[in-house]
Amino acid sequence: MEGYKRWVRRNKDYVHSLESLANGLTWLLPERFSDSEIGPEAVTSILGIITAVNEYIIDTTPTRIHTGSSEPSSFPYSLCITLLKDLETLVEVVAQQIYGDDKKWNFIAVTEATKVLVRVALFRNSGYKMLLHGGETANADKGSNALDPQCGYGHFTNPGQLHRPGSLQNYHGQNPWNLEGRALSALSRFGENARTISEPFWLRSVQHQQAIMEPSTPVGERPSLPTFLSEKGLSGGLFMIGEMMFITRPLIYVLSIRKYGLRSWYPWMVSLAVDLFGMGVLSYTSMSRCSRKGQEFHLSNPEKDEMRRRKLLWALYLMRDPFFSKYTR
Repeated sequence: MEGYKRWVRRNKDYVHSLESLANGLTWLLPERFSDSEIGPEAVTSILGIITAVNEYIIDTTPTRIHTGSSEPSSFPYSLCITLLKDLETLVEVVAQQIYGDDKKWNFIAVTEATKVLVRVALFRNSGYKMLLHGGETANADKGSNALDPQCGYGHFTNPGQLHRPGSLQNYHGQNPWNLEGRALSALSRFGENARTISEPFWLRSVQHQQAIMEPSTPVGERPSLPTFLSEKGLSGGLFMIGEMMFITRPLIYVLSIRKYGLRSWYPWMVSLAVDLFGMGVLSYTSMSRCSRKGQEFHLSNPEKDEMRRRKLLWALYLMRDPFFSKYTR
């Protein structure tokens, strides 16, 4: 594995070219796969996993400046979330073909529950910072407790893969090649590209290089939950509620569909209500001035971009049944 890591890091451009070629070749899959979605989904999932692992290897390249300053023992939560998202559609398709439309929701619920557990662990491990792109992007912050001139206390600041067309999170229960799937695929790419609007790829590359070249600073001890709540006060508690609602919403949606069915309005309304309430809490927290302990709660620019991205993803509700079949179609 160490030899493979060295090869990937030395041949980054070559690796990216091979990945692009492999993804392009998936359009040339034989016609014998047309009767089953398992074959194409398996190929797509494997390519997605390989790409995610290679990107993780490249992003964690050690430098001379930072030699010995990284945390090799830390669990790669972001990579784990990406791998789960690459596998989730394959799990859905296999479960549907083997167990049928009704029982497949048990497997989808297990997948979503696993993602919730990983995201909660990441949320706690990061010191209760906002999850960027559902936890797939690290929310690195070296100065979250800078003094605020108005309140005199530390404030919460965080300076600062596209979903596949067939992503389970984007079209639960929909065939990716029919009308619903194609429309949802377009809106999914639209929502996921929201980050590119405000933070283009070349700028993220420059910021990544700057972070590598910056001298290492001692890593502060991650606050426990009681410490975080005592330091951030009411705003910190509201922030945690809003973020936990964002983390658990997909699982709530899937469990509702499992109980009431995909054509029921109940899962659609509950999911939308959780999204709206959670975003309202986060927006109120970011706009509030000073808490009772004199601390101001700020959002960094990447976190503000994440808030805008989450709002754009509300457009996916137009593509979810029963709203889609009754109106959008």
